[in-house]
Amino acid sequence: MGCANMFGRQGATDMPISRVPSSSTGSDAALDALRDPAAIALKARAASDPKAAIKQAARQFEALFMQQLMKSMREATVSSGMLDNAGTQMGTEMLDTQFANQMTGLKGGLSEVIMRQLERQMNGAATSRLAVPVPAAAAAGEPARSEPIAAAGDKLSSTQSDFVRVHTQAARSAEAQTGIPATFMVAQAAHESGWGQREIRNADGSSAFNLFGIKAGSSWKGATTSITTTEVVEGRARKVIANFRSYASAEESFKDYAQLMKNNPRYAAVLAAGANANGFAQGLQRAGYATDPAYADKLTRVINTTLRLQRASA
Repeated sequence: MGCANMFGRQGATDMPISRVPSSSTGSDAALDALRDPAAIALKARAASDPKAAIKQAARQFEALFMQQLMKSMREATVSSGMLDNAGTQMGTEMLDTQFANQMTGLKGGLSEVIMRQLERQMNGAATSRLAVPVPAAAAAGEPARSEPIAAAGDKLSSTQSDFVRVHTQAARSAEAQTGIPATFMVAQAAHESGWGQREIRNADGSSAFNLFGIKAGSSWKGATTSITTTEVVEGRARKVIANFRSYASAEESFKDYAQLMKNNPRYAAVLAAGANANGFAQGLQRAGYATDPAYADKLTRVINTTLRLQRASA
């Protein structure tokens, strides 16, 4: 997302900022800010609109920093002492606060750096939990653009263990055809299907066994099923109705996936990656398997989870 457009500079009066008293230290200023009604409102806003709260918090931190910077500069300046009194000191502090507010929120400034760091931390916390994937539509005959799902945390569940155990043999058969390690294919199937918890289903409710989210194009002569799915276009998720291939078993799904990887030249880099997990995931992303720019990183984490499961069961 573009920070310049989304988080452009706003007027200094757009949000209340606590003025830091001249006698406050950096830690005292932080405590004062936390006691401020604006900080209390910010905490409440974080629950309903995290991104807006991050932006506001970043601006507040930048304002505090700029006020402390102005204060340090004033203290480093030699004073004549002739006109120093409580009134002039208060006026100077008010002027410094005004300058600090005017310098806060500028494009490319400190608040944008803080905002990006907070967003990375927020996204990291969100992706550390196992989520349920949503199959997404793709070009005819190509895999669906899935809504990427991060791997589970350090604790491995029985659902994950069962998924690996059930599909390992079919993945090994597909490995014999493609050379892609069975672990990688099991991991991708887990990533696309939410470890089997969010399968593509037929109209009668039965499983379509489409573990890789492959869409039914004009060349597909087998059974199909139509579902509402998510397609990410130009960074935005859109709901569409699409036709997907329907199989009689999970083994057929792995076999069809292997044929797609083997026969479509756009996936040559995927086959050439060998046992390199990151190369496999990056090859899929570059070939357009998914629209999410972080797909390769997330898939790599699921592969690592699958490898841990296999080591634990060995």
